[in-house]
Amino acid sequence: MRAILVPVPGGPDALTLSTVADLEVGTRDIRIRVAAAGVNRADVSQRQGYYPSPAGAPVWPGLEVSGIVTEVGSAVTLFAVGDRVCALLAGGGYAEEAVVHEELALPVPDAIDLVDAAALPEALATVWSNVFLAAGLQSGETLLVHGGASGIGTTAIQLARLAGARVAVTAGSPEKLAVCRELGADILIDYRSQDFPAEIDRATDGHGADVILDIMGGSYAARNVAALALDGRIMVIANQSGQDAVFNPMYLMQKRGRYWGTTLRARPFAEKAAIIAALRTDAWPWLESGAFRPVIDSRYPFSDAASAHRRMEASAHVGKIVLVP
Repeated sequence: MRAILVPVPGGPDALTLSTVADLEVGTRDIRIRVAAAGVNRADVSQRQGYYPSPAGAPVWPGLEVSGIVTEVGSAVTLFAVGDRVCALLAGGGYAEEAVVHEELALPVPDAIDLVDAAALPEALATVWSNVFLAAGLQSGETLLVHGGASGIGTTAIQLARLAGARVAVTAGSPEKLAVCRELGADILIDYRSQDFPAEIDRATDGHGADVILDIMGGSYAARNVAALALDGRIMVIANQSGQDAVFNPMYLMQKRGRYWGTTLRARPFAEKAAIIAALRTDAWPWLESGAFRPVIDSRYPFSDAASAHRRMEASAHVGKIVLVP
């Protein structure tokens, strides 16, 4: 089969379309003929040589796919050949086929385009595990999402609104903020021209944000604490700023706040399976009813994966970028 490899780490042109051996299917695994693979920041880091696939996973990038089941292991009970699925992977999504344990896959509703479904697993699992399972966002609380127009951001806005929360976002242009508004964000902050702690304070009458979903990391640490409500929770899922986090712990203590860093890819299988099970029970009905929809920025063929990565690195996208074999 064809797969996009990284023979030598580097820029977007390091992505090389090659031929690799087919993957073996275990007793609880399903083989998926890939319709599309989602593009994530983690893929960029892997291409640059900073975030290799964990042991046991294919060496090529790709943390999520959608497609058709073409083979099932002898003990599989959740899916059958011909099913439309999307799946969370530890690696190996940038290929014509993917093999994954059945408990890390989800059915794609008929109303969702199969290619677009590649945008679902990583973003939904990240948002659900952080905002709801860990931070425990409740109806009536305020969620602040940094990077509101990103794949994670557009997912978080919709899920939080469906859960009855108020949503604030930061983004870098009026156009991106307009998309966030259309998705249901209540508080719109242009981080290039506005101070987000001051805007949160004003918009919430001094209450602050109960939960903050942060992709920027170190450079936002002190300001996140300033924007936090009493008993607030800061969930750090990336450090796109590349800086160390520096803040006065006393301010966090005064707010009885929590500053919590997590990853998804490195979690044990049992934890990932539990997240996927929670999604299927609690979030999937919104997808099936049409209340939630993935926001797709663009589709690129495998042969032009470099352009997809350039768009991701330039932060030019709104929603998710997907690669199509």
